[in-house]
Amino acid sequence: MKISSINEKRNNGIDGSGLENYLAHGVEQVVKGILKASLRNPAAAAFMMKYRKSCEEAAEKRARSAESGKHIPPFLIASITTSCNLHCKGCYARANNSCFDEAQAGSASGIESASASAAGSGSPGGSLPAASCSNAAGARLMSVASWSRVFDEAEDLGISFILLAGGEPMLRRDVIKAAGEHRKIIFPVFTNGTMFTPENIELISARPNILPVLSIEGSAKTTDERRGEGVHDRLMGGMTSLRKKGVVFGSSVTVQKNNMREVMGDDFVTSLIGNGCKAVIYVEYVPADPATAMLAPDDTDRGHMAARLEKLREKYPQMLFIAFPGDEKASGGCLAAGRGFFHINAAGGAEPCPFSPYSDTTLLDVSLEEALRSPLFTKLRTGGMLTEDHAGGCVLFGQEDAVMALRDRCGDAKVMRGPSVDGAMTGSIEAADIDKEAAV
Repeated sequence: MKISSINEKRNNGIDGSGLENYLAHGVEQVVKGILKASLRNPAAAAFMMKYRKSCEEAAEKRARSAESGKHIPPFLIASITTSCNLHCKGCYARANNSCFDEAQAGSASGIESASASAAGSGSPGGSLPAASCSNAAGARLMSVASWSRVFDEAEDLGISFILLAGGEPMLRRDVIKAAGEHRKIIFPVFTNGTMFTPENIELISARPNILPVLSIEGSAKTTDERRGEGVHDRLMGGMTSLRKKGVVFGSSVTVQKNNMREVMGDDFVTSLIGNGCKAVIYVEYVPADPATAMLAPDDTDRGHMAARLEKLREKYPQMLFIAFPGDEKASGGCLAAGRGFFHINAAGGAEPCPFSPYSDTTLLDVSLEEALRSPLFTKLRTGGMLTEDHAGGCVLFGQEDAVMALRDRCGDAKVMRGPSVDGAMTGSIEAADIDKEAAV
């Protein structure tokens, strides 16, 4: 084994085998939870039984890689578009200049995909928008062909979960359809829940490895205050449509000090269960705007969250409850930068985490495995930043200046902060590279 591989294992916060075991156990628990949640849906349960076997095979691939000194994470996060139809308060993607309005996202270049032209760009729940070609700064975004290649490579490496985000990922029907062809990977789609038209319901229901995760903040009042008037009603309508079609889905809740008691309370959880929800993912609020820092959970709050989660799991065994980032002490530190996952932005930039949108490597130029060995990721994993003690929350978000300085020391590699801030990306994708969306 190379010395660099040994050093990386020593600096993972827990020894290499400990990290592998921790991640393998985490995947196993998530799969068990999804399987349990889908037992009343025969078709979904049958798929999950097959997928469980695929997960075992993927774990064996990762274990073989680990034996040769290559750590492969089981998770990825992929932001497949910069376009969104909402303006949610405190949105980190808009704060990072990696999310734009639908019209704005496609206006700079004047290029529109064939499918968007045919179906009507920006129509509610419509086909591929102009944002699939470029964002507001004119930067080219990943085509469906490029995303398909990434999914192929992920399957070959033994990656079991790829979380699709945005922007609003339902605006990239082409990518979601491509993801649905990779049945050995589960793709949770983190959506604002406002675009579940009959066409989009059909798109998802035909692909059991696509799991919608609808963002909600609590009650109608709390949700609409952050996401916009009427959004909660549209969310409920989306849940009803998914439930009637037999689609397994979950919810994502951004946890702040002012909604923690509500969203972890029995009334809220039972309302989700009654609407057909099978999982809840609690995501700690990361203050993109320093003026909202007082809303972020502190260590005391996290202690209450952990205790409450245990009670919820005992009381509602039919539901899957997940917290992110979760207990970093148990994992030996932050799991970003390839320890447990990394983030691919809409232009193909490989970033440590959505909350740390800095990149020195693009998937347009390198393979997924090569991206895992990028200079920035390697320095983050071996330099101790991911595993050092911190006040809580997102360790990389709290050290933004240090991450930027580290990135800038990584040499002559192309630098990207999200798909827009540093100007046009390398490896530009021409409009002709955007595949036409086939009929569902």
